[in-house]
Amino acid sequence: MAFTAEALDKLQTYAAHLPYSIEPNSEMQNLLDFYLTRITQCIEAKDYDPGFLQWDSMLNYFHLLKYPIPQPKRVALAKVYFDLCVTPGMPLHIVNTSLDTLNFLLRSKKKVSVDDLRLPWKPIYHILSKDLFLSRRHQTSNQMAQLAELTRRFFHPACADEMVDTILPSFNGLDLNSVLATQYYLNTFLPLSHPTWLPMLMRMWSAVNSYMFDERHFALLAQLAEIHLDPAISDPGRIDEIPDDARLDENGLPEEGPRLRWNTGDAQHPSSSVRVDGGLQLKIQRQGLGINGIDGLGAPNGVDANSSKNQYPKLWTGIFKDVGIFTQEEWDLIMCKCLASMEIPLADAGSFMTGPVVDEQASFEFSRLPKSHWRIYSLAKLIVYTMAPDGKQLPHSGTATPFEIPVVGGGGYFNIPIPKAEKSYLAGCKALDSLAKLIVSLESFFHPSNGSYTTDLSAFLKYIVFEFSKRWHLETLPDCKVPMNRRLTSEIRRELVRCLRTPCFLAMFSSDSDTVSNIQSALKSMTIMEADLIVPPILERAIPSLEALVETQRTLAVIKALGAVALGIVSRDVYYGGAKHLVQVLELLLPGIDANDPLKTVCTTAFLVEVSQHIMFSDLTEVELAAVSSDTKDASWSPVISRADLIPTVRFDVVPSPSEEPASRLSNEEEDGLLRDSTAGFANWVTGFIRRVIVLLENLPDESAPGSSNGGGTENTVVSAAMEACSQICSHLSEPLFDLVLDLVWNFATTTVRANAVRAAHQLVECVARANSAKTLKRFLPYAIQNIRSELDHGASSVRTTTYSHIEPSDATLHWNIAILRGALYHGGKAVLGYREELSSVIDALHRKTFSKRGFSYTGKLLYSLLDTLTQMYTLEDRFVNPDEWDSASFRDGHHKYWGRLYAAEDVEIQWHIPSSEEVTFVLELLTRHVEPTLSTLESLISETATRNETWENDFCRHLSFVRNAFAALPTIRQEFMSESEILESCGSSDVLNELPEFIASVKPIKSGFIFDDPSDPRYTLVSALRDRFGRFLHSASEKLVDEGDENTVDAILMLIRSCRTYFLDYGDSRYSHQSQESDYLSELGVTRRHANQKRWPRAIFVRRAQYVLVEVERVRTATREAGRLAHRRFAAMVNLVLCDRQVISPHRFRASAQALVESLTSAYDGIRKRCLPQLYRYLEKGSDDDRMKGALYTLNLSNFCKFAMGEPTLVHDLTKYMFGCQWNEKPSIQNCVSSIADQCVSGFVEPSFVVYQVQYPPTKKNLTRLRDLLPTSLADGALVRRCAVNRSERQAKQESAMVDVRDILLRIAENPQTHWKYSITAIRLLRTLVRRDCPLHASHIEYLLTQTHADHPSMRYYAQRAVMKASRYIKLRTSTDSPGDIAFYHNHNPLRRTFLTPQPSHEYTAEYLESFGSPLDHAVAREEPVLQDKPCSGWLVWKYQSRFLLPDPAKSTFQPWDPASAPAIDAIKRLAQSTPFWDKLSTHFSEENYHETTVMDNVANVKSLVQLVEEDIFPVLRPVIEKLLSDKDQNKQRGAAELLAGLLGGSKHWPTEAQDRLWAWFTPKLDQILGTNVKTDTLTIWSSFLEYILSNRDPRRVQPLIDWLVKKGLSADFNSESSFEPIKMTFFIRTMIEALGWRFASWTPAFLELYWNQIGCEHDEVTSYIAEALAAFCKISWRPTPSQPISEVFARECATRPPDDDIMGLEHGYHLDALLNLATEFPEMRKNRHPGALAPRSPYDRKLMTRLQEVNATSMFQYIIPMLPELFKAAELQDHDALARRSQTLLTALCGVTPPLSKLPELLEVIFATIRKSPSWRIRSNTLPMLQILYFRQAPIISEEMVVRIQDVLSECLSDEVVEVRERAAVLRSTLSGILRCSPRRTILLLKDRFVREASRISLPSRNTPKYASELRRLHAAVLGVTALIDAFPYSVPSWLPELIGDVLSRHTYDPIPISTTVRKCAMKFKETHQDTWHEDSLKFDEEQMSALATLLAGSSYYA
Repeated sequence: MAFTAEALDKLQTYAAHLPYSIEPNSEMQNLLDFYLTRITQCIEAKDYDPGFLQWDSMLNYFHLLKYPIPQPKRVALAKVYFDLCVTPGMPLHIVNTSLDTLNFLLRSKKKVSVDDLRLPWKPIYHILSKDLFLSRRHQTSNQMAQLAELTRRFFHPACADEMVDTILPSFNGLDLNSVLATQYYLNTFLPLSHPTWLPMLMRMWSAVNSYMFDERHFALLAQLAEIHLDPAISDPGRIDEIPDDARLDENGLPEEGPRLRWNTGDAQHPSSSVRVDGGLQLKIQRQGLGINGIDGLGAPNGVDANSSKNQYPKLWTGIFKDVGIFTQEEWDLIMCKCLASMEIPLADAGSFMTGPVVDEQASFEFSRLPKSHWRIYSLAKLIVYTMAPDGKQLPHSGTATPFEIPVVGGGGYFNIPIPKAEKSYLAGCKALDSLAKLIVSLESFFHPSNGSYTTDLSAFLKYIVFEFSKRWHLETLPDCKVPMNRRLTSEIRRELVRCLRTPCFLAMFSSDSDTVSNIQSALKSMTIMEADLIVPPILERAIPSLEALVETQRTLAVIKALGAVALGIVSRDVYYGGAKHLVQVLELLLPGIDANDPLKTVCTTAFLVEVSQHIMFSDLTEVELAAVSSDTKDASWSPVISRADLIPTVRFDVVPSPSEEPASRLSNEEEDGLLRDSTAGFANWVTGFIRRVIVLLENLPDESAPGSSNGGGTENTVVSAAMEACSQICSHLSEPLFDLVLDLVWNFATTTVRANAVRAAHQLVECVARANSAKTLKRFLPYAIQNIRSELDHGASSVRTTTYSHIEPSDATLHWNIAILRGALYHGGKAVLGYREELSSVIDALHRKTFSKRGFSYTGKLLYSLLDTLTQMYTLEDRFVNPDEWDSASFRDGHHKYWGRLYAAEDVEIQWHIPSSEEVTFVLELLTRHVEPTLSTLESLISETATRNETWENDFCRHLSFVRNAFAALPTIRQEFMSESEILESCGSSDVLNELPEFIASVKPIKSGFIFDDPSDPRYTLVSALRDRFGRFLHSASEKLVDEGDENTVDAILMLIRSCRTYFLDYGDSRYSHQSQESDYLSELGVTRRHANQKRWPRAIFVRRAQYVLVEVERVRTATREAGRLAHRRFAAMVNLVLCDRQVISPHRFRASAQALVESLTSAYDGIRKRCLPQLYRYLEKGSDDDRMKGALYTLNLSNFCKFAMGEPTLVHDLTKYMFGCQWNEKPSIQNCVSSIADQCVSGFVEPSFVVYQVQYPPTKKNLTRLRDLLPTSLADGALVRRCAVNRSERQAKQESAMVDVRDILLRIAENPQTHWKYSITAIRLLRTLVRRDCPLHASHIEYLLTQTHADHPSMRYYAQRAVMKASRYIKLRTSTDSPGDIAFYHNHNPLRRTFLTPQPSHEYTAEYLESFGSPLDHAVAREEPVLQDKPCSGWLVWKYQSRFLLPDPAKSTFQPWDPASAPAIDAIKRLAQSTPFWDKLSTHFSEENYHETTVMDNVANVKSLVQLVEEDIFPVLRPVIEKLLSDKDQNKQRGAAELLAGLLGGSKHWPTEAQDRLWAWFTPKLDQILGTNVKTDTLTIWSSFLEYILSNRDPRRVQPLIDWLVKKGLSADFNSESSFEPIKMTFFIRTMIEALGWRFASWTPAFLELYWNQIGCEHDEVTSYIAEALAAFCKISWRPTPSQPISEVFARECATRPPDDDIMGLEHGYHLDALLNLATEFPEMRKNRHPGALAPRSPYDRKLMTRLQEVNATSMFQYIIPMLPELFKAAELQDHDALARRSQTLLTALCGVTPPLSKLPELLEVIFATIRKSPSWRIRSNTLPMLQILYFRQAPIISEEMVVRIQDVLSECLSDEVVEVRERAAVLRSTLSGILRCSPRRTILLLKDRFVREASRISLPSRNTPKYASELRRLHAAVLGVTALIDAFPYSVPSWLPELIGDVLSRHTYDPIPISTTVRKCAMKFKETHQDTWHEDSLKFDEEQMSALATLLAGSSYYA
């Protein structure tokens, strides 16, 4: 079978990096075929669990082995798995498993594309749309959301029209849930390849103010921007080229007829929903709708829409527009939303919160959907992938700005001109220009003093540079599809770095760890992009900070920053000039290794690790080097140096900083010379480093016992970090330097003994051994052995102990030397063989003479280290170059040229240690010489004659520790095998129950590096016999200690448990080793990654990957053991005894260890759980010992036991029986255990359902056939499939029977009066789960549940009600359909429902539709035609399908008879529901006192369920109960009555109409009592919630009497009565009615609007508030989009073809706007006539204005707010009406946070301008200025440059205001002008500068006594304020013109009169504060006179001297 060359090359590379050969690909493909055959057989037989799950796991194991899967099989298999996901009734765990596998099958875009695989979208949408908003009576899952996102790219692009046509009609702008759901469906399903729908979504987005909407939309736009860099993606011809072979409807059936394809046509008269044949010429039109290269009607520009389809443009240029794929207007909107999403709090303290406030209305279901990408990441990605050289470039640095352009317009105080010039952009990139403006506006918020939002901002920078780097390297690939004219340029890259570096330099000093981490990542990426812009500034900040004593935080910050730019220091291809600074930086960092500062030490060592893995530590000055020309370097890693003369600037500078001066750069030869000279310092540095590490080790605290949690955590972290640095450094030392380090370590190890540093000394010696094991062994081994013998001879470790205790001083030297010896053995391999006798002898001596716990533990570890280094496969080195290069003379003489080298995978050579025959022989010798005799000694210790005492316990522990460590070191010494007969025989004891042996999976043995893999080898036999002997000993010891255990066996049992863990689990490789290798590998990947999709890495990464792949293969190999069976009964007995019996009676000290071992064993071995459960149950029987019982309960509480028992129906009965049987033991600790188990049982027990076996999903059979056709016919076995199907049916029958038994036992337990209430709650929760939709409910089951709905315990009532609701729904479901698919998906088929297409949709039809709800229903017509509509599903935006209902028959029941199979249950329900005592008890609980202030929906839904089932027969019984409660006006009684009444009315919806009439005839006369006299203040919310329930999702004509009563009472309410409660009550009810009916309230809107408008000056404040809300709701209800026709096709087309300022979303509908404008004209007069003093709030002005003030959370409200703005400004300053002032200020704040329509923005600004200029109140003028700044900040992207100039003009006028507070606020005190200047175009800033300087220079203050003094002082102050605003606008940079302002302008006014001098000094102090960190750079821009002037400004002190 053919494979791609890339796949085979990848496999070959993996194989080459392993130390052994792997199976050939052909053999593994045969294995894959076998797995796939088993999967197809399982699916064909519908053996999903366990059969399919078993073989799916095998497929996943196959995937881990890196073998390729042929594409045809991958595609066919993906289709099968897709079918499993959408098959009705498929269990959720099967769906989840299928999703996981489908993910790895389809994850790679290269392996499978839409050309290879098409999938249908409708089955997913059908399930997801039904499941998103759930009924209160059932809950389902929504894995379909994940499936949709995974398979989206395989939906045919031609689906877009039908997707929009299907999904868009449900959009209702008045319902946030509808808005978010529609957006989610569109964003999830629409094909991204041809986004003809993008203009439509952008228009919809502009009308929505929701952060949830924004977040998902940003994610969508980011995806689009990325994929459409390749123009071919959107080629219209692709739609016809891709086969359209996946057209299925929601039921999986093939669709008839051609696919829906919208035709072109006149926008006013479109061809409605034309289905165009695939061969027709108009297919091209689907690519239209406003995309560049395509006209508005869908045809490509210049192509006749009626021409042949073959006349496509010859070269498709993509869908690029003004800015990327967006128009300029769309991009401006994006940037506005981007700025809002940053959530920056300004002085408004909340304008950014309008979106989150709106989102509070969203339903909780949205939280269950898969989260979209974080908005910050999406924003960064969107901006980066929109970048392109698409505009005129700004002048480069040093180029003068062209000011000679004519000036027009202007005005105001300084007559600020507006230059006419073609707009230019930073680096010629519009997106980059927008980003630069955004960063400049946010720059000050990166300062460390800011709040938590800095974390998001720093993440934004991180993702920007990450995505930019990813794209940059993508575009360097030869197969890049991005057009050359759209690719990133070096100018864009350089300007991006210049733009982002200042905020990074600010935020790097943050104290927040997340922020610092983000900045480190950003700095690292920017270093790789433009190192010369990043590394020098970092060094300039770091070196002074490290040289001087500064605060700890700053030191840590610069160390972390150095770590971020480490590649710029050591990698020659990143920054050629950085390496010369390395030694200086290393020397400055030595003090960072400080025992008193752990964090600094960790940061320092992290930097050293990062640096040392890229270089060689060697002195190059000792080598005579020939001149090496820079152009001889390998081009693959030659340095890339950007040109300095191509640097435009963000900061408006004209002089580049010194660090960027081209003249300051050295040639490569000069750089090499400096670097060679600097390497002379390596020797001193390495010496100093080792000495610092030794000092660190000497100052460690005392060591704690292994595994102890008592202290040492921080110290261990520090030591680990230091040792990691030592290891890396030692590995990269030259021979002379290594010898130097070896001497230092030798001197330390041989002259020092410290009990507190034993482990650390071991690790230190390991570091040098890893670099050169032979030299280390030669130096250390003889010395260590000699000292060990000496210490043993002098009695070290002679005191017997079995626990870790204080270290005896006499033992310290022994421990020290053992640690040194262990360290020297590390990776010794063959070098160890030269010391065989010495090592064997010393191990024997240690074993015989060490009796203390530490002594014999260290002895065992020594043996472990020796065996491990001899038998394991490991890499011998991980240097940064290949071994042959490292050893070459050319490398040694010029290794600096290789620093930072990267490798491709195929170029890496890895050296492995592979056990040799000599090493294996030595291992066998150790086993026979030491381990075998020790086993004999252990066997004698457990003999009958052995005496149990402390000596016995010590001997047992030390000998067993010795043997355990030996076997723990040999996990790969032999490979285990099981014959086919053994495998089949063991199936009977498997945890996989009731399955055929052929379908119980096992992994085929694969090559994985075992030493002995031939059972016929005598050595294999020897090792196996020894291991078996060890197992027999453990078995015997377990039995002995269980039966004869006493106080002297506690430590022995602990050692036995650890030994059992070694025996059973240490095989191949432990899970912990695999996890640690994976963690280390991924961690190193993250540290060394330079950009995404990186192919070339440091060599160490490939070495680490090889180690990881090795253990992963071993893990797969051990899966044979994990899935295998223990064939021998001796092992089974041992497992039961050791892991069950022993641990259940063990004391608390080691119970946890035993239980952990049990849990590990159940994961590793099959069959243990099945064996253990009966014995565990035995200890739960009545009369069992408490300790045994508690142990059994703890074990059962392990997830592997409890979930296993509850997940298998045939095991649930026993677990339930014994768990509930524990009630006899009242011990609290035991009952707590039972409660914990019960919670696990309930959560792990899912509703049994076997309906999937009845479902026939049509595509599955077809796709299985396709997959089978790709498999060898020899594997097919029809008889086996039939056997499997029969076995599955039998298993299903057993499970059905088991569920009946479980139900019966639960009912017996629950009904038993002796059962404790806690057990009863658990029983009823399980009984609720047993209410099933696939089989009828038993009468006793529902009867018990009904009786518990009025139980005394509230939890019992809660779960019982939920169960009754669930049962009612299932009865209704089974009655309405007998289709297994409908039952599986909970799909009811109401016989009265009719679904139809809207006939001739138009705006007139919409008006008629809304008006019909206000007219009474004609019953005769309603019975023949579907008129009633409970839930509107389309029409607000566009029309499509409508779902309506017929009116029920006058006398015949709609649903009865109910499901015949459920008749006994229904009879039981009727019997109880028609019983008066039942309702009396239920009503008692409903009306009892509680904390609810509204109706409880569970209570209502419970009553409704019963009313639906029993129908009118329930009314005679329920009626007196309700009347009794209604007669009592107590709040709780009223709530109970409301709940019963709501359930009664809600459940009667489908009663026969005559029965409904009788019900309403009783209810209607009581309305005056129920909603009138009975309603009091404490019951208002109760009856309001009653109305909300009755009116929501219901056609108002169904409740016509209630509607009539509400309308009548609402319109006749007296708003000026003495009592305010009556109007409050009615306005409250009407508000509820509005919220419930939504836009269907439109027919009553005019009447209520007229009434409420006339009452806006009502005397009652609370009534006024409700009126205000109602008026806002009326305006909202009147909102209508304005497409020419309300159909999807027209709306989508017109969104693309109408001008950007066309209001297609109807945001400026202007409903009732004239009345508001008239009212606005009356406000000035009313304000003049306000009452004085305390009566002011009662003034008509205050009352009417208060009524009109509503929050602004929607874009459509601007049309109503702007006319009110003048009054809002004035009201906000009122001193005598606090509430009105606060409300006004709140509204003004919210106004700034919502993006206004483009047409309203100028109008809004004009009102603000007029207020600032003309308001007579200086407070109003002053307080309006911040609003202008905030509005400018929030909406800057959509404010035109002309309007920016006008804003500056207005602020300039304010600088000369008569009131000094206004002047200062306009300038700098609140950063108004300075903040706006910071975000303004460069030329307007320079023009302002010239004006302010000119004005200041021509004003000379006259004498104070002259009349002109005050005016001239004000004018001069204005000019000075303008200058200070310019200075303040650049807090972290110094433009070229700024020193002149300080030295020549401000300095002249230092001693001017106040307030000028005060302003000058404040400006100087602030300048000093903001420029401290960069003063070493900024000071160079000042000449001597300017520096002197600045010093004078700073109160005469020369701060910078």
